[in-house]
Amino acid sequence: MRRRTPAGIAVAAVVLLAGCTGTEGAARDTPAADGMIGFLDYGGFGGGAEPQANYNPYLDATRLGATDYLFERLMVFNTYACTPQPWLATEYSWTDPRTLVFKIRQGVKWNDGQPFTAKDVAFTYNLIKQHEALDTQGLGRYLESVDGTADTVTMTFKSAGASVFTLAVNVPIVPEHIWSKVPDPVTFVNADKPVGTGPFTVKAMNRQQLTIARNPGYWQAGKVKVQEIRFHSADSQGAVEQLKLSRGAYDTNAMFVPDIKKAYVDRDPKNHHYWYPPGGTISFYMNLTKPPFDDLAFRKALTTAFDHRTIIDKAQLGYVKQASQTGLVIPGQEAWLPQGIQDQGRIGYDQAAADAALTAAGYRKDAEGRRLGKDGKPLAFTFKTPSGWTDWLSAAQIIVKNLKALGFDVDLETPTPETYDRDRAIGSYDALFGVHGGSCNMFRNFSEPLGADQGAPIGKKALSNFVRWNDKETERLLEELRVATDESAQKQAVAGLSKIMTDRVPVIPIWYGAKWFQYKTSKAVGWPNEQDPYAAPGDNLLIVTRLKPA
Repeated sequence: MRRRTPAGIAVAAVVLLAGCTGTEGAARDTPAADGMIGFLDYGGFGGGAEPQANYNPYLDATRLGATDYLFERLMVFNTYACTPQPWLATEYSWTDPRTLVFKIRQGVKWNDGQPFTAKDVAFTYNLIKQHEALDTQGLGRYLESVDGTADTVTMTFKSAGASVFTLAVNVPIVPEHIWSKVPDPVTFVNADKPVGTGPFTVKAMNRQQLTIARNPGYWQAGKVKVQEIRFHSADSQGAVEQLKLSRGAYDTNAMFVPDIKKAYVDRDPKNHHYWYPPGGTISFYMNLTKPPFDDLAFRKALTTAFDHRTIIDKAQLGYVKQASQTGLVIPGQEAWLPQGIQDQGRIGYDQAAADAALTAAGYRKDAEGRRLGKDGKPLAFTFKTPSGWTDWLSAAQIIVKNLKALGFDVDLETPTPETYDRDRAIGSYDALFGVHGGSCNMFRNFSEPLGADQGAPIGKKALSNFVRWNDKETERLLEELRVATDESAQKQAVAGLSKIMTDRVPVIPIWYGAKWFQYKTSKAVGWPNEQDPYAAPGDNLLIVTRLKPA
């Protein structure tokens, strides 16, 4: 059975937490008297089908997962609640909308003993500006200059830079004294004793296992209680990996398991746990250039038409949560909710209400129970979902059933994923599923699905506004959010955009994609979970500095 990886899963989590088991060396498997954890077994170490030693943090396709523990960033986000944590920078401030100033942490050393300075930070940002292939987030097109003096780094943007703050703080910092001597940083694999400021260093690597060891000179070494982390080769999260997970071979992993309670938790209820926090939003997308989808009253009527509970329980195996109509990921982003939103923007399934609202909007039924358009003709349209994506197909079948129960003539089409992506981009569809949001960049969360500059005329490829939403008030609010450096101003703009989502219904959110995360507490405790969501799966540095011996 083929499943699509749900939206919103951080790439780092997939690279970090997918794998196998094994042991090596003399590290201890039980907590020692000194309060340390001998080693933890994580999942796959990334690097593609034929992994090689590669610790260049900018080569996303082939770098190894251990890179996340070698190099650090100016700020680290708790991507569940979207709160930035001071890291290599202790604080930041906007002196004007184009100028962002960081105070750099003092006393930090590279793992070769050299001091870390503001010059390293400036060098790093200028490096990715100079080499576009290293600029994995596309930050360079926004940056005008980066300067480092004493304990301060100043970023100057070409225009108001608040909308790219999450990109600006998320660049792995590399040492100038090493990388300035590299002939070609675009092909540099950094395989020989990579130098970083992070909590671990590379100990050993072969085709089956990658081991990283605690860095005793780390600037917050007192918070790191893990002596080693061992990553393992994996078989693409197949049956073998699920079997190893169920047997407790991993201390943590991130994979889809059909019945996680039976396959994993029930094997050791005391120590085997999972937490699947929400990621990106999967929504019912309508082609807004076509009737009846161009009618607000029609769209609002459909907000109660879909049986979320059945979709969640049957199509998504109970692993996910119903999405908020606001476009925000709840509960993590509830601090951004506008006041007065009932039930955090979740709209319940009520077929009778949908039927009545459709009739009131002018879409009555005929004597045969067929839903008619305003022209008096039966309403017929198609719903598309990619072939092979079994969870989406199951959800689509429920959606179609719900629509047929309201009198619509709906055909379910299952094109190849490639055809699906093309048809969605050029607007060759009536209705389908779309994914949006889920990041900590609020501007992108709303501009990508709703921004006019992300759309295109029918027949031309849209970047991400596949429904072709074009609204002056939306554009005004997006511009306010783009330039706002003050959080209260940002929240005011987000509140306005959330209200547009609820009042104008450009899309209809259905469920949140899950971030898979399994963890074991026989050796280590302090993993993030629903009761203590101090981090999301994949927030690796936040997690490893909170783990303690069981």
